[in-house]
Amino acid sequence: MNAYRLAAATVVLMSVLAAGAAEAPAFKAGLFDPPRQAPEFSLEGTDGHELRMSRYRGKVVLLAFGYSSCTAVCPVTLATLAAAHRELGPLASDVQVLYVTVDPEKDVPARLQAFLREFDASFIGGTGTAAQLESVRRDYGISTQKIRTGDGYAYSHSSFTYLIDRAGRIRALMPYGHSPGDYVNDLRLLLKE
Repeated sequence: MNAYRLAAATVVLMSVLAAGAAEAPAFKAGLFDPPRQAPEFSLEGTDGHELRMSRYRGKVVLLAFGYSSCTAVCPVTLATLAAAHRELGPLASDVQVLYVTVDPEKDVPARLQAFLREFDASFIGGTGTAAQLESVRRDYGISTQKIRTGDGYAYSHSSFTYLIDRAGRIRALMPYGHSPGDYVNDLRLLLKE
């Protein structure tokens, strides 16, 4: 009888463990397997300090690219990141949003900072020379195309967001169009590590 109870208890325990594993939250973003170290860069930060990836070791980083005069994708991305940041509540202090411009002509630090503050005052932008920004884009696989318009220009650019863990490794890539909830899901998973 004891052997029967032990076997039954083992089956129940294995079922509970299997169900828990099946229900474990999964990343919504595409994972890097294996993760790779986020390339280092040095840009002028909108907070008045040098912007380097290594400056944020110990925090989870969301890294996105865009520009302040963007009228479509960039504001949606930043609004989504801001909503996710708010939804994290106290955990948000361990998350840093970095936003690197693709428009060195217009996005001087003050302009980029004012743009980012419309979404969240804690977001930090990065700008620099055309050569510096091209190097960062190349290292992160960001494509851009400057398009002449009747009254100036616009940019077509990659619109995904990198999720970088506390150790500075690229862990996932979130395509444009995901909800704040998807970001919160993935950020919570990274923050638990």
